[in-house]
Order: sequence, then C-alpha cells, then structure tokens
Amino acid sequence: MFKSVLNIFFPKVCYACLGLLGDHEDSICVDCRHDLPVTNFHFDGNDAIQKVLYGRCKIENGTALFRFEKKSLVQQLIHGLKYKGYQNIGFVLGNWLGAELQQVEAYREIDVIIPVPLHKKKLRSRGFNQVEKFGQQIAEALKADYLNDVLIKISNTKSQTKKGRIARWVNSDELFALKNMETIENKHILIVDDLITTGATLEACILVLNQAKNIKISIATMAIA
Repeated sequence: MFKSVLNIFFPKVCYACLGLLGDHEDSICVDCRHDLPVTNFHFDGNDAIQKVLYGRCKIENGTALFRFEKKSLVQQLIHGLKYKGYQNIGFVLGNWLGAELQQVEAYREIDVIIPVPLHKKKLRSRGFNQVEKFGQQIAEALKADYLNDVLIKISNTKSQTKKGRIARWVNSDELFALKNMETIENKHILIVDDLITTGATLEACILVLNQAKNIKISIATMAIA
C-alpha cells in the first residue's frame, strides 16, 4: 500500500522504454524484458566474441547478454547506466546474466571476475564504474572473487565511441597496468565490460593480464555491437 502511494508522487519508470513500472516490476518492465534481444551465446556455444578477437588474443569463452543496435532499448539501458547514473541497471543485468551463467559448466569454473577499469580521473568524475555492479552480481552467482585492484587504467583517454577500428586499437595500446599479480596466477578470469565492438579495449586488457602465470581468460559483456 505504501509503495503504491509513493509511486503516485515518485513514479518508477522502466529504464529501457521509460514507461511506468507496475508495483511488482523492478527497473525493466515485463514487456521490455521480453523484447530485449538476448544472444544466448553461452547456451548455444556461439563463438561471436572469439571471432572478434581472432588472431589477436586467446580466450576460453565469450558471451554477451544482448545484441546492441543504435536507438534500441539496449542503447537506452547502457546510456542510462553510464551517463545518467542509473546504477541499478548494472545490478539487474548482472543478476540476469549471472543466473544464466550458473547453468553453464564452462562458466562455473570461473575463479575471478575483473572489471574493465576506468582511469581514476574518469572514475572521480562519473563517481562509479558502470560495470562494477554487473560484475559483482555475476561474481556472487558464480561464487567467484571480484577483484578491482588488479587491472589498472593508467592513461585517461577520450570516449572511443566515434573512432574507427584502427584508431581505437592505437588508443588502447598500453593503457593498462597489472597490480597484485599473484592474486590471479593459476586462475580462470572472467573480464566484464558493458559493450564489445571492435574488441580493442578487451584485447589491451588481455595482453596485460597475460603477464600473470598460468591463467585462462573468458569474457562477459552486457552487449555486443
């Protein structure tokens, strides 16, 4: 009753379609949940992410929750998370993907979740890493450690959204550093990010992480373009 009254004065809206949420809906309405373009890569054994990184770096497995298109519900969600501070989106998507990855043996072997980091200046400006809650919820589902003090971004770059593939690769080269290496040695690592397009940023992360001994690396993102 109290929630219903509260919603009259402070209505909750769906982060995807911006329509009003019902009393029993959380962050994303039921209609949008059905309309969101899920990939099912982890269930189907689809190697789309491996193909993005083919010939550049090796990964064990790769998945994305959604397919990304411009002016889509998925873009609305990621934009709301990154630029409007709707952090609960990361929580909801992490729960969603985490529950699915629990069902896949290859992902139940994950030991460590590592987020693609932000540079400290961008983190200070934005106030949060947009993939933090996403990664934390996946870690909880897989009973893995969430480590945000291993991969460090050492160069603050402008948004890569409008850059071509070559420019992105050059811009991502040597942007990251590795700390506390011993905590990931002999581990299967899952790197989490919001969106994979050319794979340049993830490639840069993987090349740095490969300095550690005897590791395996997989990838999970919110979406793939």
